[in-house]
Amino acid sequence: MQTQQLPTQTPREIGEPPVIRRLRRRGFRYLHVIDALTLYGLMILITIGRFGLDWPTYARSYYFVGFAVATAIHMTVYYFGGLYEYEQRLGRPPWLPKIALLTSVAVLASAAAGLATGRYLMPRGNLATLLILATFFIAGNRWIARRLRSRRYGTSRILLVGNPDDIELARSHLAESGGDAEVVGQTGDVERLLAECERVDANDVLLLSGGSLDRIYPDPLDTLERRKTGVFYRISPSDTLLGLQRSRQIAGMPFVALRTHAVPNYRLRLKRIIELVVLVALSPIVIVLTAAVAVFVRVRVGKGILFRQERVGRHGVPFVLMKFRTMRRGAEDQTGAVLADTDDPRVVPGMAFLRASRLDELPQLWNVVRGEMSIVGPRPERPEFVAGLEELIPGYGRRHDIPPGITGLAQIRGHYQTDPGYKLGHDLQYVVNWSPVLDLQIMAETLLVMLRRSAR
Repeated sequence: MQTQQLPTQTPREIGEPPVIRRLRRRGFRYLHVIDALTLYGLMILITIGRFGLDWPTYARSYYFVGFAVATAIHMTVYYFGGLYEYEQRLGRPPWLPKIALLTSVAVLASAAAGLATGRYLMPRGNLATLLILATFFIAGNRWIARRLRSRRYGTSRILLVGNPDDIELARSHLAESGGDAEVVGQTGDVERLLAECERVDANDVLLLSGGSLDRIYPDPLDTLERRKTGVFYRISPSDTLLGLQRSRQIAGMPFVALRTHAVPNYRLRLKRIIELVVLVALSPIVIVLTAAVAVFVRVRVGKGILFRQERVGRHGVPFVLMKFRTMRRGAEDQTGAVLADTDDPRVVPGMAFLRASRLDELPQLWNVVRGEMSIVGPRPERPEFVAGLEELIPGYGRRHDIPPGITGLAQIRGHYQTDPGYKLGHDLQYVVNWSPVLDLQIMAETLLVMLRRSAR
């Protein structure tokens, strides 16, 4: 595999002040400021357009504060809706429908705040006008930003990767479409992808032929992603049967943008907020239940009711997982690390129902509080097993894109002894399709599984 590394700084970062560079790497974009000023300005202009300078009901200072709160609501919805995720230059995403939907959610949230408090953030009649104008102005900001970006950094410099026939077809499509893109190189050797990108100074890569995914993931895709080099995979007719939804048109050809990590940071932050809210809401029940189980374990196994074990967390970083002890001490002294089995003889008599009902995992809520785990996610495995599974199962490391979970699709669909390959299929399905609704659905199904298995 090609080991040559590209420079770690992107062209945009070269020459930027260190403070801006650090903020950008944390997700800051100038569009945050531009969108916020646009929204606040629209709220003022709409009010002046309707009432002049004699604003109704409340003092003008009240509305200035209300506009600021409404702007914060909009920006929060936009952020968690993915409007500030880094976007590759090739292919034009349909911004308007997405912005219209998110703006509708933000306007409804502002209206709900007024209904709940009895004091509206702006005159109620302004909301419909704001919905329409904000949608077009926020979409316009992205169009302007895209044009300025192209003007500042020049045309997209494309490297074509594939067999000669596919490369020739792509060249003809790109030539016919015109646009601000230039083909600067081509190669049929995926192993030399990094070297070719460096040689021709490409900032976008089009993978045109099948069979290339296994050879670029996780490297050199990870290196290219850190360099903000766009990598696009051409969708074949058979690929469309898989239900791919996030495709984009590049010179009339269907592609999907490839990323090393399936879940962007804004989604992970939303997931974290939701789970902390759930923990706080359920804390009275959780505390009482955990205390009751702790007393039972103390009676059955004696001292040392907590069992600690190293597991692999997000990005492969190890952490110490906690659970109630259900196996006898020294269970692996003779055998070493082995997977648990049905009717495992190492389990202390009377403790099997705790494992079946997952009540032995209650202490892992502390791992959730510490940020080492999530309530829902791929089950964390032991380092002894992960190394072998990564060699055996292609793409196994992708399950580490998000924090591991106490429960997940693999846990409610399978058992301890379920084949690792099948578990990985559930885990990757969860990673790719994550949503708050999916998390809540898995939590609800987990309760049913616990009740069903504890009743056996």
